[in-house]
Order: sequence, then structure tokens, then C-alpha cells
Amino acid sequence: MLKRTDTPRPRPAGPTGGLPYLGDAFKVRRDPLRYFGNSLRTYGDIVRFKFANLEYFLLNSPELIKHVLLDKARNYVKGPSAKTLKYVLGEGLITNDGDSWLRQRKLAQPAFHRDRLAEFARRMTEATEEMFTRWAAVLARGPLDMQEEMFRVTLDIVGRTLLSQRLDSHSDGVGKAMAAIVRLAEYAGSPIAPPKWVPTPANLRFKRAKQVTEGIVNRVIAERRAANAKAAPGEAGTRDLLGMLMDARDDETNETMTDLQLRDEVWTMIMAGHETTANALSWALYLLAKHPEAARKVDAEVAAVLGARVPEFDDLAKLPYTLAVIKESMRLYPPIWGLERQTAADDVIGGYPISKGTLILIFPYLVHRNQAIWEDPEAFKPERFLSGTERSRFAYLPFGAGPRICIGNAFATMEAQIVLAMIVQRHRFTLAPDARIEVEQVLSLRPRYGMPMILAPRA
Repeated sequence: MLKRTDTPRPRPAGPTGGLPYLGDAFKVRRDPLRYFGNSLRTYGDIVRFKFANLEYFLLNSPELIKHVLLDKARNYVKGPSAKTLKYVLGEGLITNDGDSWLRQRKLAQPAFHRDRLAEFARRMTEATEEMFTRWAAVLARGPLDMQEEMFRVTLDIVGRTLLSQRLDSHSDGVGKAMAAIVRLAEYAGSPIAPPKWVPTPANLRFKRAKQVTEGIVNRVIAERRAANAKAAPGEAGTRDLLGMLMDARDDETNETMTDLQLRDEVWTMIMAGHETTANALSWALYLLAKHPEAARKVDAEVAAVLGARVPEFDDLAKLPYTLAVIKESMRLYPPIWGLERQTAADDVIGGYPISKGTLILIFPYLVHRNQAIWEDPEAFKPERFLSGTERSRFAYLPFGAGPRICIGNAFATMEAQIVLAMIVQRHRFTLAPDARIEVEQVLSLRPRYGMPMILAPRA
């Protein structure tokens, strides 16, 4: 309580009012990006909110974001939303923190080294060609939901590259389970959400979905252990991410990971490795369908570089416009559209003192639309990634930034570039006449009603 002689600490401006205790929590629930975007336009690049008993600072400038994600990264740890995600992902790389997270990151990093990307590229093209074989039998029936197709191929790619397993036979089960998980996981972090133990229809769907995903991951681990047991003495195991994690030993105890630890990491890679890339590809196809001139430029580049052959790793550097389309699509529809951190100790940010326990919100979706950073930010202009324009690396955050930048960012970008180039090479595509395209704000930005498209094979 302030004494008469105390001077109140300055606070950033922000909305006041709303419901007692909850404030504007219901408005946030209905459309968080609209609510927070309006707040930034009203109050500037640092805004204070109060929901329930928690204080939030919303940041929207590269300098402020750099302070949190890089300069003082150790003081800004995972917040309450990570606790909700732990119910889905356990103690995987996305949800873990501190020294434990650093050990896991070091264990997984070699699986994403550049010298492995060439082999990954070959497996990505194989999975994409198999998708085209499947399409050949169904294209005449009408539109394809490209969101569903992108989920299926990216799940297949994650299985082939990181786990040396075929997961495409589980795509329907994983897809339905993923939809239930991402919708409830986003809602569960809200102060107006019922606890997970309350048997609401959404909680029950979540529980069933979790059982499906755990069953698939447990089977993957069990099959690998069985294969390892049959290997001849001294015979090298599969050197993929799963193999590296299985071989890893704790520096102090010399113990290997338990099946529970492995399950957390494998499911984290499956979920993060295909959910985000599938959505990025779905939005890239949508934007090309809406912008014929950009589509023609991709067509011409792919035809000139590849002709009729499949892309190889060394071809990717020769497809700069295709890559620019991927980057611009992720600017407008970033795979990671919201980040949350919590202060571990008092700090000062933007000139304002900030108390321990304060929550920090960073929305790449809104940063990418900041007119002080981006010219004509609402427009689809792949050329902005070809111009060589200098901008802060904290102005473009499709995979986060700082020490906790997504470990698979290069993998995902390469995957999206390969799959998009091969689709353009083999097919023409347009949005279905009755397509209803609307953004759904869950853990990633999904097209709420799918992405129905009419495809025609090129001659």
C-alpha cells in the first residue's frame, strides 16, 4: 500500500474497465488479434492490461522485443500458457525451461545440422511425389482440401526424416486429434476456461485426442526399441532425431531417457514439425491463388530451374522468388502467431519498471503489420524479401527469435520451399468457387473451414 509520500510507479497506458476481476477477458477470447491490434493503435507499441489477478505488457517494437527475447532472455521465462501446453506436450523442447531445456536443445540440435538437410530434401521430394500419385486418383472428383493435404504430406515428411517411420497411415487420426488439441489448448489458458478435469464436451474430446496421439508415439518408440534389440552387436542404429535421443545420456547420472521423456520429445517434434509447416503451405497456396502475377513468377522460376525433374538440395538457392513467397506468406500468417513470457525478476522495459511475475505478450502477427516497420504491411509483396532492405531481425518472427528460436526453422522453410515448388511444377490450382476462407486463431493460424482448391495437372 502506498504511503502519502510515495510516488506511484509509472505504468504504460492501456484499456481500463470491463468486467470486475476479468476485465476484457471475454473480448480477448472472441478475437484476440483484433482486440490487441486495436489496443496497439490506440496506446502505442507498449500497452498494459489487467486480466483476473495478472498484469500483462504487450510489446510491438523490435527494440522492446529484442530486450525480452535476447538481451534479458534468462529473465523472461515461459509463462502460464506453457503449463497448459505441458498437458499436451509434456516436458518437450517447446514447454521446458532453464538448464533442462538447454540440455535437450543440445541433444536435438545435430539432427537439424546443414549436413543432414541434403538427405532430408530427398525424403521430402519422395513424400511429395507419393502425394501426387494419390491425387491422380481423386482430382477428377472435385476440389481437394489443401489444408488437409498439407497436413498429410508434412506428417509423412516428419516421420521419414526425424523418426525414420511412415506416419502417413495415421494421418486421419492425427489430424482429428490435432484439431481437438490445438483448439482446447488455446482456450485452456484463458481465465474463463473450466479446469481440465471438468467433463465438458471439449475436455472429453481433448482427453480422447491425447490418448490417440500417445498411442501412436508409444508405438513408434516401441518399434524402434524392438529394432535396436535385434541389431547385431556394434551395428549402428538409425541416426535420426529419435536415435540421437535414445542414445543420449545424462551427464551426471549416465542414464538414458525414459519412454515418457522420449514420448514428450517425439510428440513435440511431430506436432511442431507438421502443424506449423502445413499451415504455412496452406496460406502460401491461398495467397498465390489470390495473386496471379506472383503465381506466374513462381511458375517461371520453377520451370527455368527444374524443368520436369524433382528439386535437389542445391536447387533451393536458385529458387529465390519461391522462397520469398514462403517468407511473405509467413509474414502475413506466421506459424507462431503469439509468444508469452513471464518476468523471473523485476526489470525495466521501455522506461517502465516491471515487476516479477508480469506477463509479456508478443504477437508476430501484429509485429508483421506494424506500419513503422513494414511498408504497405497488409499487402502480399514477396519482393520485399528480395530487395535487400535492412530491418531488425526482431521485426520478422515467424519462428520466434533469440536463444529459443524454433530449432527446426531451417528444416521447415526448406520443406515448404520444396513442397510448394513441386506443386507449382506439376499442377495449376485455384480456390474452389464456394471456398470460405477465415483465419482461426488457435495454437497456429489455421484456415477455419479448410482450403478447398481445384487442381489440374500441367501438361
